[in-house]
Amino acid sequence: MKPALVLASCVVLFGACRSQAPRYPVAPVEVSGSTVKDNALLGLAPEGVATLLTEALKASGRFEPQPEDTPREKRPWRLTLDVPFTREVLKDGDPRSYAEVGGSLTLERFGGDLPQQYEVVGLGEAPVEEDTPAGRQKAMRVALESVLRQVTSSAVLQLAALDRSDEALVQDLRADDPPTRSVALRTLAERHHPAAAPLLIDQLKDATDADALRKTMGTLVEMKARSAVPVLIDLARGKDFGFVQEIVFAVGEIGGPEAEAYLYTVAQGHDVPAVQAAAQQALDTLYASRKHATAEARGTGHAD
Repeated sequence: MKPALVLASCVVLFGACRSQAPRYPVAPVEVSGSTVKDNALLGLAPEGVATLLTEALKASGRFEPQPEDTPREKRPWRLTLDVPFTREVLKDGDPRSYAEVGGSLTLERFGGDLPQQYEVVGLGEAPVEEDTPAGRQKAMRVALESVLRQVTSSAVLQLAALDRSDEALVQDLRADDPPTRSVALRTLAERHHPAAAPLLIDQLKDATDADALRKTMGTLVEMKARSAVPVLIDLARGKDFGFVQEIVFAVGEIGGPEAEAYLYTVAQGHDVPAVQAAAQQALDTLYASRKHATAEARGTGHAD
């Protein structure tokens, strides 16, 4: 076969595969946050940022824009972009400065059994080649376009994962690509799949950001992952009393013998009365839920 014919066949096959990939209906995108308002570094109004995101979505070939009056019953995805920061930074060994733009894209869909919500994040960067206001603005625009491509790609990964089987997602946990692993873990955790628990516990051990810590802890509570209880107990050491109370309630929600023993010890002997009270409340709730579960197991024909 001639080289030109081989190339043409590849192009046709690629186009066919691309056309067969699922396309996701999306409502007109929204932009939130103060960073995109009157931002001299970007030199764009929020409408301009929204236009660039819409162009990135269209360029991916995986999204179908829907009109503004599309009813919720048709379940289009609603995308909201937040740009938490735009900044200029220096890097070791490089005389140039770099423009950096952070991006967070929230995907929401309503109308099913439960509302669905996901968040993907990215960081775009570009060197400032010309040390002038115009040069900085140009670099910032390049960084913005980069982060918009990143969150678009991550959004495709996240939505595609919703249609993948548990077995396929477990395989994705071993992928070389970090975004693929992250999306697989998030989706398996949402399904309460046991393969997600050990990785979430590792995140719990390594987390330094308080919000990320609370989010991981909440997911493990939803999963009732008893293997997380000893890690949560260790995590409480040296923390402020408010956070210890959060951990106490999380341990109580998960339950199990180790959780019960920990709550009893804290309720009886913690130095801070508020923590003691929280542990006793969590313990009472744990006892009540266990009693309720036992009564349900016996059925209405049995006495307590």
